[in-house]
Amino acid sequence: MENEKVFIETLLNPKTQQAAFKQLVFQFQKPLYNHIRNIVLNHDDANDVLQNTFIKVFRNLPKFKGESKLFSWIYRIATNEALTFLQQKTKHHQSSSEEYLQKQTEKLQADVYFEGDEIQFKLQQAIAQLPEKQKLVFKMKYFEEIKYEDLSEILDTSVGALKASYHHAVKKIEEYLKKD
Repeated sequence: MENEKVFIETLLNPKTQQAAFKQLVFQFQKPLYNHIRNIVLNHDDANDVLQNTFIKVFRNLPKFKGESKLFSWIYRIATNEALTFLQQKTKHHQSSSEEYLQKQTEKLQADVYFEGDEIQFKLQQAIAQLPEKQKLVFKMKYFEEIKYEDLSEILDTSVGALKASYHHAVKKIEEYLKKD
């Protein structure tokens, strides 16, 4: 935690900010891309949201109070950016987020950036059937292996509620895969 405080100070210092922000981007770019891609599903959309996330992080650094981990704060911004992006897309396509994500899931097999096989594709189809909160919790826990305590900070939800959401998501996915 002490190293994080020092790093945050370098991020906030105008003399060291540029180099520190490059380091932050280098450190978080790949995991954030994967996190965002898990939410929006499309490669190009994930890149756009990632760029917006880093812009927001940079602009809001002076407001970061250190009450949570830097990791959690950045992931909360990325998650909110991705969810806002989905809301805008669904409004533009005049569909629900479930319908929009179902269409995005169907496009995955043709996506050159999708590295999954038939089983991964079926898993994505099963995940697409989940309610939004369960979908988000499942992806963050299953694919990104984020600890419940960190998820609690990122999503501003109790650990107990997150565990329940994950459990329900797993059961629904198992049911979907058994019937298919």
